[in-house]
Amino acid sequence: MKMPKDILEKINDTELWDCFRRGDEGALEQLMKMHFRKLFHYGTKFSKDGAFVKDCIQDLFLDLWNRRQFLSEVQTVKAYLMAALRRRLHRGMTKKGYFVTEEITSDVFFEVEFSVEDSLIQEETTQLLAHEIKNYLEQLPKRQKEVIYLRFFEGLTREEIAEIMGINLQSVSNLLQSAFKHLKENWKTELFLFVLLSIIH
Repeated sequence: MKMPKDILEKINDTELWDCFRRGDEGALEQLMKMHFRKLFHYGTKFSKDGAFVKDCIQDLFLDLWNRRQFLSEVQTVKAYLMAALRRRLHRGMTKKGYFVTEEITSDVFFEVEFSVEDSLIQEETTQLLAHEIKNYLEQLPKRQKEVIYLRFFEGLTREEIAEIMGINLQSVSNLLQSAFKHLKENWKTELFLFVLLSIIH
């Protein structure tokens, strides 16, 4: 049974996922509405071709609709969709000749430019510290950048990051530890933790 639009707009994405799996097109539309912007933003970290990223997202939802009867429950819809988009982007970029490998954990394609939101950092000294941390973040290897981005800027758990990146929990922990080690070598820990809160993507 299809649920009224006003009800669909009020329920969480896990409930929407269940409605969608039962064949509710309105639930699919609401899921797209809730997650499209976030997926697009994540997708542009892999490709600056906005049209390509949008096509991948649309194809992803179309494929999910066609396979809805075979899909299972998910704990976190956001993580599931990001993982599925990551794989689809990688396949599409491989076909376009961007890569010569099918290895999805390759350290060759994720790129994020960290920036500082000046309106959140009023003091000049703090702004200078934030810009230094930004520079340190951008020096990280790409897989470390991705795990930092997902953990601190998307607010995902290690379990969700493991699902998205297609790696195990220990690998997520190792990447985070390596990133922290690099950052701590360049800056005092307490200042790093403070300024990190003021840096957004």
